Amino acid sequence: MKNIKIYSSSSCVNCTAVKEYIKEKGYDYEEKNVSLDAEAKKELLGMGYMGVPIIFVDDDVVVGFNRNKLDELL
Repeated sequence: MKNIKIYSSSSCVNCTAVKEYIKEKGYDYEEKNVSLDAEAKKELLGMGYMGVPIIFVDDDVVVGFNRNKLDELL
């Protein structure tokens, strides 16, 4: 089973698309919403990322909704 973590925000269209896509693929994920969770926002900025979605699949990182990269990692 893959360990998937998605950093998202409430108003992000691509974040919603990523979450739906991963669900359609049959995977569960942990969501960290940076617009609701100040700690998640700090974590994300601390890693050097300024935007969302940022998707961690095990040790790999996908920046934005990159369907090809997600297919490769899932």
